[in-house]
Amino acid sequence: MLSRPRRLRTSQAMRDLVADVSLEPQNLILPLFVKEGIDQPQPVPTMPGVVQHSEQSILSALDEAIAVGLKAVMIFAVPLERDATGSVACQTDGILNRVIRNARAHAGDSLVLIADLCLDEFTDHGHCGVLDASGAVDNDATVSLYCQMAVELGRAGADLLGTSGMMDGQVGHIRVALDQAGLVSTGVLAYAAKFASGFYGPFRQAVESQFAGDRKGYQQDYRRTRESELEIRQDISEGADIVMVKPALAYLDIVRAAAEISEVPVAAYLVSGEYAMVEAAAAAGVLDRDAAIFEMLYALRRAGAQLICTYWALEFARKIAR
Repeated sequence: MLSRPRRLRTSQAMRDLVADVSLEPQNLILPLFVKEGIDQPQPVPTMPGVVQHSEQSILSALDEAIAVGLKAVMIFAVPLERDATGSVACQTDGILNRVIRNARAHAGDSLVLIADLCLDEFTDHGHCGVLDASGAVDNDATVSLYCQMAVELGRAGADLLGTSGMMDGQVGHIRVALDQAGLVSTGVLAYAAKFASGFYGPFRQAVESQFAGDRKGYQQDYRRTRESELEIRQDISEGADIVMVKPALAYLDIVRAAAEISEVPVAAYLVSGEYAMVEAAAAAGVLDRDAAIFEMLYALRRAGAQLICTYWALEFARKIAR
């Protein structure tokens, strides 16, 4: 027997020597929630270990991220007030703009600050945009508000804007608005392939979403593959600096397809339901938590994700460094 692949599996040192997929802290992005009006972190019940930060405690979270070698955080805000158009999102001193401004002053250039650019946290109906007379999301009116929000976030100091709303043409219009405002260095992290998924539930609790119903009219149908490639190519052509696939685990084929066609870095978002699912299984004693998480992270890297947005980023950056 001339071929014995097991020769390269004989020890941990041998396996490390021949591994062709790497995982480093700089591959991980940490999502952070900040809630207006609280003075200390509040746990998110469905996401063990995840909190809603106060405006002060989030600065300590930034320090922790820097200390373990993370290079980016993605910030989501929970406002005190919501309305039909999510107007707080476009206010210069609104909660998200305020937090980004303070985060930039605190962290300097040590972290890439990614701001979530969407209206769902800010609307009283929980949709990602404004509604027309029939109750459907008005794509073009929503994109106009996204452009206003983008300029405010860029001026506040965001490095990248996470365009999670899945509106047609959003990347191109936001790019033009940023450039016209002189914010040519503010980048766009496009949620190019974001699916109408059953894995978002805990996130909605984390941002206290007012949402009821579904977003199938604007988020992608998980039964379609070629549409994802169309969306990815379109976002790149409109000026996206990074493209993202969301969720991650059930869409490894889409991550691979994105990596094959994209000229810009590819990210994947391990979403709240995927996080909660593993935490619940581990708590029940039916799997090895750390082994399962590492396997998932490496699977995404193997599929082609250069960047992984995950609630485990801080913890596993520490574990990688050991």
